[in-house]
Amino acid sequence: MVPWDEAVSPTLMSDADEKPTPRRAIGRVPEQASVYQYEYRGAWVVTAHGSFDMHTVRPLADALKAAVGRHPKVVLDASGVTFADSTFLNLLILNHQTGTLRVVSPSRQVRRLCELTGVDRVLEVRRTVEDAADL
Repeated sequence: MVPWDEAVSPTLMSDADEKPTPRRAIGRVPEQASVYQYEYRGAWVVTAHGSFDMHTVRPLADALKAAVGRHPKVVLDASGVTFADSTFLNLLILNHQTGTLRVVSPSRQVRRLCELTGVDRVLEVRRTVEDAADL
């Protein structure tokens, strides 16, 4: 099993201080990524909002890595994710392999990405945070 940071490190561009270096995008400006966390019925819930790609995934990656290491049940509420690329998908797979990760209410874009790649048959997907926390 490969830790997420080793698996995605070639895709994360860093400066001397190891902070991701954003690149200018041409076209639509992606919605800023944000991550919120809280405990619910014995599960640790990580809520993601916005656009997640190789330049913006770090806060979500850090939150999931810490959560999977400390909590037996981790729930990712992906209902607010407006864009996700292969870095996001890789992050889900790696965290699913290292712990109990459940994905809640993935947005249409995330659901389609998971269907196209077959990841929907690997991840535990639930309709609500309540459903995911109770399992």
